[in-house]
Amino acid sequence: MRDLGVGFRYLLKGQRWVVRHGKQFGFGLLPGLITLVLYAATLVALAVWGEDFVAWATPFADDWSSPWSGLFRGFLTAVLFALGLLLSVLTFTAVTLLIGQPFYESLSEKVDRDVSPDGTAPESDLPLWRELWISGRDSLRIVVRALVWAVLLFALGFVPVLGQTVVPVIGFFVTGFFLTEELTAVALQRRGVELRERLGLLRSRRMLVWGFGTPLGLAFLVPFVAVFLMPGAVAGATLMARDLLGEETAGDGAGESEEEGVTS
Repeated sequence: MRDLGVGFRYLLKGQRWVVRHGKQFGFGLLPGLITLVLYAATLVALAVWGEDFVAWATPFADDWSSPWSGLFRGFLTAVLFALGLLLSVLTFTAVTLLIGQPFYESLSEKVDRDVSPDGTAPESDLPLWRELWISGRDSLRIVVRALVWAVLLFALGFVPVLGQTVVPVIGFFVTGFFLTEELTAVALQRRGVELRERLGLLRSRRMLVWGFGTPLGLAFLVPFVAVFLMPGAVAGATLMARDLLGEETAGDGAGESEEEGVTS
């Protein structure tokens, strides 16, 4: 249980790190803002044209007597929007990291140098296009896994009592796990750690992962909060990645003074 608190502290340390490094925080907002606009446009489109899409997809309900046709299509429209919202939460991090890959890679390296006793950071020897390809491929694999869980939990949501109590809680923990995987991938991929090994590391410290990712997943339900927390989440995930690999860390990133951090 102690790891739950440790994971949450890494989340807070990451936020403190980007606050001290104001320039990094400012640039880190841009990918999240771009992703937010894209997702907001998609959800608005679902809200506006979702009913028309459901009517087109269910021609067999045209001859149903009232009110059954309207109730059935209204239910499907609500399900469609709910799935779109859930998918947005599950994929927001992956898409934002993909859009902001060069920046977040740089941010993660700066965190490593700041907390490393010798002031160095592991560097990838792969070209940028190769890193983007690996990141996109691995993110797609994680999204597929997350979708399988989402469909399963959505189906279990119809089970009386359990569907309204236990299933939502499990859903938040599952979301937290996948969010943490996506965020730690920035630092771990730079170290040459493949997806299968990354998942193994995270499963070996589930409490640590849930302590970090579950509160973040809850916060990410509020879109604007997700944008502002994203740079600090990457910084905190880098600190946690060092813990997972047993790397020595000097304090919590306080190696630079506040003045130096803001102007870097």
